[in-house]
Amino acid sequence: MSAQYVLGIDLGTTNCVLAYAPLDADSPELRELDVPQLVDAQTLERRTMLPAFVYLASDHDATGGALDVPWARDRRFAVGEYARRKAADVPHRTVGAAKSWLCHSQVDRRQPILPWNAPSDVQKISPVTAARHYLDHLLAAWEAAHPEAPIAAQQVVLTVPASFDAAARELTYEAALAAGLPPDLILLEEPQAAVYAWLAARGDNWRKLLQVGDRLLVCDVGGGTTDLTLIEVTQSAGELQLQRLAVGNHLLVGGDNMDLALAYHASQQLAAAGHTLDPWQTVSLWHACRNAKEAMLAPDGPATHTISVLGRGSKVIGGTVSVEIDRQAVMQLLVDGFFPRCNLADSPKRGARSGFREIGLPYEHDTAVTRHLAAFLTAHGTDSDTALPTHVLFNGGVFKAAALQQRLLEVLGNWTAGQRSPQLLEGGQDLDHSVARGAAHYGWTKHRGGVRIRGGVARSYYIGVETAGLAIPGTPRPLRALCVVPFGMEEGSQVDVPSGEIGLVLGEPAHFRFFSSAVRKSDQPGDMLDSWTESELVETDALEAALPADAASEEPCVPVRFQSRITELGMFELWCVSTQSDSRWKLEFSVRDTDRGNDE
Repeated sequence: MSAQYVLGIDLGTTNCVLAYAPLDADSPELRELDVPQLVDAQTLERRTMLPAFVYLASDHDATGGALDVPWARDRRFAVGEYARRKAADVPHRTVGAAKSWLCHSQVDRRQPILPWNAPSDVQKISPVTAARHYLDHLLAAWEAAHPEAPIAAQQVVLTVPASFDAAARELTYEAALAAGLPPDLILLEEPQAAVYAWLAARGDNWRKLLQVGDRLLVCDVGGGTTDLTLIEVTQSAGELQLQRLAVGNHLLVGGDNMDLALAYHASQQLAAAGHTLDPWQTVSLWHACRNAKEAMLAPDGPATHTISVLGRGSKVIGGTVSVEIDRQAVMQLLVDGFFPRCNLADSPKRGARSGFREIGLPYEHDTAVTRHLAAFLTAHGTDSDTALPTHVLFNGGVFKAAALQQRLLEVLGNWTAGQRSPQLLEGGQDLDHSVARGAAHYGWTKHRGGVRIRGGVARSYYIGVETAGLAIPGTPRPLRALCVVPFGMEEGSQVDVPSGEIGLVLGEPAHFRFFSSAVRKSDQPGDMLDSWTESELVETDALEAALPADAASEEPCVPVRFQSRITELGMFELWCVSTQSDSRWKLEFSVRDTDRGNDE
């Protein structure tokens, strides 16, 4: 069966959306899928957004088919709006921000760890399983609405943050396959999807708004992350083209941080009124502030909003405690706290780390998006070119607040003193649905033809090579970094890495270290780095593997050269090729087979 539709899926931190377009249409007719979901026990509604929450119900809440959906009976969990609402009441049974956990390399993302710090009587799930639950729900909703077009036969484009490393992409792909998405699905970076949504909205008129040499900053601030991308307008054979120049690091700062700031503001008001919250209530207040923030940031938001927290214990008078917050005060808190005025030379503040830290999501110490933006533009500029944008495209639910858009444009304008101030790209975009719509538009243009953004991989990749020489007691051997993938390497391509012979340990557990860089764009395969700064190279997931011994050799360490491949999905594979036999071993940042290595 040939594909009838292209589906664009936004697997978001806070909300998931599925948009689609018929492939036989002469123009991309983009639509959003209405997703049936529980809004209360035994109460279904259709909505275009599926909140990215999983509620792991107690025995009491799961009785009598309370959590059933049309395609599943006797459910023990709920996904979507009802789960989001339960987060405020029973946060220890609610999984949120699973997408942020997918890129957290300090935990095993296949293990049942969520909800984080939940009591022992709660049966936890893994970040991969949580992502699968969201996709399962979307896919079931699609096939209920379109039984004539099974998901496995359609063209699917699934979005990921531009800053996702190879391991996070692989885990996303793993969740997608487990949910039933076709293996030939496409992974598309979210900021690019936002641009495709803008292109779809503007049609051919986009060429009147951009010209050769223009730089477009895509500033995407969502529920849990901030993604920054620079795209340049170029020309080839007289036609305008879009070329991605740079992507930022994965920044865990977004709407969740704003919720926490608002919760702190509300808790101070409660404390002034004589109400002391226990830890359980504090978490509940955080989730309740999410609803308040979304209501107050809306264009027609109320002047005041009441936040309530269920009472617990004798310290709380009257059971439930409430506080009324003012829209103007909240806007000031969020604008100045997350988008402060600063200079282009400013850097994010780095406080001294505590020697003991709870393992959890590595949120940014500095929540100022503007300072992170300054560092991003500075890192990707040159002595003669500051990489300042000429245009800005906003994405993410945070920018529903016009005050936040205005402040960021103001800051950018101050940085371009005496030059052309960045212009806001407008095109009737829906910030809630633009990523999914853009993904569907990309899939349609890939099939039918249209404007494409060129870019390749968003960072260069390196392997850690331990140096030879005399050992010093108590000191690890110095490490060098060998570039195996250059910045911008195209999907579906491979390269032989020039280097001297390097020993590969076989037949016993070994520790393989990988690094990536979003700023070292000139490094080529075979370049060996003796030293680097933390801002230049970031260590990604290490790999513990026992590669099978070489049948052609009894040596525990064989000399190899390297071949690097970027798959069509944009994932990195490293092949170690023996120089003494025909043996090859594949290493990936994250692989699905149990021995974590293959011999071919």
